Amino acid sequence: MNEITDLSLKALSEGLQAKTFSSVEITDAFLKRIGALNAKTNAFITVTEEAARAHAVDADARHAKGQAGPLTGVPIAHKDLFCTEGVLTSCGSKMLANFIAPYDAHVVTQCKTAGLVTLGKLNMDEFAMGSSNENSVFGPVHNPWDLSRVPGGSSGGSAAAVAASMTPLATATDTGGSIRQPAALTGTSGLKPTYGRVSRYGMVAFASSLDQGGLIAQTAEDIALGLGVIAGHDVRDSTSANVPVDDYAQELEKPLTGMTIGLPEAFFDERLNASMGQRVDAVIEAFQALGVQFKTVQLPHVAEAIPAYYVIAPAEASSNLSRYDGVRFGHRADNPTDLMDLYERSRSEGFGSEVKRRILIGTYALSEGYFDAYYKKAQQIRRLIRDDYTQAFTECDLLLSPTTPSTAFPIGEKSTDPVAMYLEDIYTVATNLAGLPGGSFQAGLIDGLPAGYQLTGPAFSEGRILNAAHQLQQATDWHQARPEGLTHV
Repeated sequence: MNEITDLSLKALSEGLQAKTFSSVEITDAFLKRIGALNAKTNAFITVTEEAARAHAVDADARHAKGQAGPLTGVPIAHKDLFCTEGVLTSCGSKMLANFIAPYDAHVVTQCKTAGLVTLGKLNMDEFAMGSSNENSVFGPVHNPWDLSRVPGGSSGGSAAAVAASMTPLATATDTGGSIRQPAALTGTSGLKPTYGRVSRYGMVAFASSLDQGGLIAQTAEDIALGLGVIAGHDVRDSTSANVPVDDYAQELEKPLTGMTIGLPEAFFDERLNASMGQRVDAVIEAFQALGVQFKTVQLPHVAEAIPAYYVIAPAEASSNLSRYDGVRFGHRADNPTDLMDLYERSRSEGFGSEVKRRILIGTYALSEGYFDAYYKKAQQIRRLIRDDYTQAFTECDLLLSPTTPSTAFPIGEKSTDPVAMYLEDIYTVATNLAGLPGGSFQAGLIDGLPAGYQLTGPAFSEGRILNAAHQLQQATDWHQARPEGLTHV
């Protein structure tokens, strides 16, 4: 593997500051690796080579003048639902396959201001709807650990690109597990911040009360560095939290002695795969060696998280996606006979099957006579789940659980069974319903495929989560494993 592309975000930053290499050298190395591997992984939809090299030249000039920040000149890639001015922003959909964003999302602006070099836009499940990254109009993303398997979704392109060392850092979004689940299946680290911690301005909406932007990288330390860039209040986003941003990097080195982590009994029942349970047990033992205490806690209503989520999320999707009608932007049907024909054919042609399924479910749940029975009831369950977490955090600092019920499954295995696919999010959706931060980190391998464990914390405890994960990564080598088949290109 190219030595530069094998380095962490932190190591690249330190190398730039020490002038061991230049941003142009780093950028060229990653672009070369993307060129060699993207045909296999399909992680990138768009590669912005010319702009990346120009920004790298500018970054080197800033370093030469002593005007560079900690991450100036380091590469990043963005999930293709963050608007990027002058660049295709497709959301993995035919509906937006010709949409060139006229402005930057807040997250993209923050990254540009910090001097990060954008390599391109990453593949994803259409409009972030999916758990496998098989729903993109640009084709499925392939897991770098086994190209016949899924990388998880909807941020599968982000996770696969980091796992294959095509970028050291990637933005991603999480509505029901779409950062944590692909991180687990690709052997990477991923963090979904507290709802409102990262601005959703310029982030194409799926379910507005659940969507949250975050990051995927190789280590918790790298996420801490990146989160310090993208987190913070944004007056353009009414859901953005006006809460001070912690110095996440400074919190990483705190000892874990005296920390109590809760084990939700509902996530450790007979449904947990035996091999996955063994990996989580190994994580628990490693934490105990660092001075962490564990106790069993109850989340009485978490069993209802999946049905509640799959009412609320489709309902909000039905509302958000109504704007794609063939009139203002996006796909437009050819030669419509009238306005209704334009609406119907533009939406029928532009949306894929999973998006249509969720629009239909959501429209039904919001319809007269069913609103109280479905949507209102789901919101009541959501409140109960949030209250369960609030109670649990009076007993412990963080919660630990598996991230996924199993390792990465073969492409196509669950694509014809929506319920089986939805159950891939069984350990992650409750965190979104409660608006809490959650992260997935490496837990070793099962038969050569990555497994992940999940840490969930109270609101705005991202620093605590990253601290715990970082300390475990310092004590273990699970995060250092790389997909062998892609080592040499």
